[in-house]
Amino acid sequence: MSALLGPASLERTTVQETTIEEVRANIDALDRRIVELIAERQTWLVAAGSLKKDEDAVRAPAKVEQVISKVRGLAEASGASAEVVERTYRALITAFIGLELDHHRTDRVQG
Repeated sequence: MSALLGPASLERTTVQETTIEEVRANIDALDRRIVELIAERQTWLVAAGSLKKDEDAVRAPAKVEQVISKVRGLAEASGASAEVVERTYRALITAFIGLELDHHRTDRVQG
């Protein structure tokens, strides 16, 4: 097996049929896709940050909890660990809030 596996083919493949190199190659391919999606999400968040009137709107704790609830549901529906997804998203959101605040502050100083 040398091709990268998708989720469906992985289900049909037993652990004994998969090498560690194939597993790592698939994880590397997923990491590339995840980083591309994070970059896309960043573009939209920076745009949103420039539209928000103040730093409280950037932090938006109620919106954070709404996103966490949504992604936990998505995790459960897809068979992912809701706990891992929640922790990952909390870290992601925290990092993006920092970035969004930086852009928001820069916009306010330049504007």
